[in-house]
Amino acid sequence: MQLEPYLFFGGKCEEALDFYKEIFGGTIEGLSRWSEMPPNSGGPEVTPETANRVMHATFRSPSVSFMASDSSPDKTYGEGPISLSLGTTDLAEAERVFSGLAAGGNVEMPMTDTFWGARFGMLTDKYGIDWMVNCHKQ
Repeated sequence: MQLEPYLFFGGKCEEALDFYKEIFGGTIEGLSRWSEMPPNSGGPEVTPETANRVMHATFRSPSVSFMASDSSPDKTYGEGPISLSLGTTDLAEAERVFSGLAAGGNVEMPMTDTFWGARFGMLTDKYGIDWMVNCHKQ
């Protein structure tokens, strides 16, 4: 068994996937659009405004994998009790990823040395996803 996060975006899924591709490398696999859903499939109503939305995609890189789609326009997500945590021992990589994710987002805690012997930071990226970056010192 493996945990695979599923991220929802309000109409900016493809843009967000391209953003994460720049930061993490990797590929976007199996991207399908709302317009490809069969009629009466139980999914949201497809309109001209929503036809190009992402119904489902998978993002895979050597270090990060998740599934994603665009949420229905009437679906809202509040602040959830979840953050995606990235762990590494490569300080340069931790700083690069943190800086990339922070672009256009909100840094709650800049990368800083911690009492548990790591360099750690927290942020919400420009797509509303909460991230923690933890770099264990060797």
